[in-house]
Amino acid sequence: MKKELKTTDSAAPGGAYSQGIVVGDFVYTSGAVPRDAETGAIVGDDVAEQTHQVMRNLKAVLAAHGLDFDDVVKATVHLQHLKRDFAAFNEAYKSYFGRPYPVRTTVGSDLMNVLVEIDFVAYKSPSDRG
Repeated sequence: MKKELKTTDSAAPGGAYSQGIVVGDFVYTSGAVPRDAETGAIVGDDVAEQTHQVMRNLKAVLAAHGLDFDDVVKATVHLQHLKRDFAAFNEAYKSYFGRPYPVRTTVGSDLMNVLVEIDFVAYKSPSDRG
């Protein structure tokens, strides 16, 4: 069985997809972009600012299932300008995690009017949910 995760604390989907899906003990998020949940506007002029907004959006989706960044096991990151923005992105991103960091794939992609998009896979065992 799969269950949809929805929250108004993160940007609403812009197409035919869910913010997140729960399958068993795993949560899969859609790719989050730096869109403000209330206004729908893109937040930030550089990759660091945009990364912080993306992480706020993903935090809200994880929280909808009682999870946080400590539960993230895998991240996929798309950067509009991989070579130019990788270092600044990485500095912002790593501020949300402790060791061991989640595994991560980071690629350059042609993104629509944003500099970064991130999706997560998170895991929480039933005994950890309290």
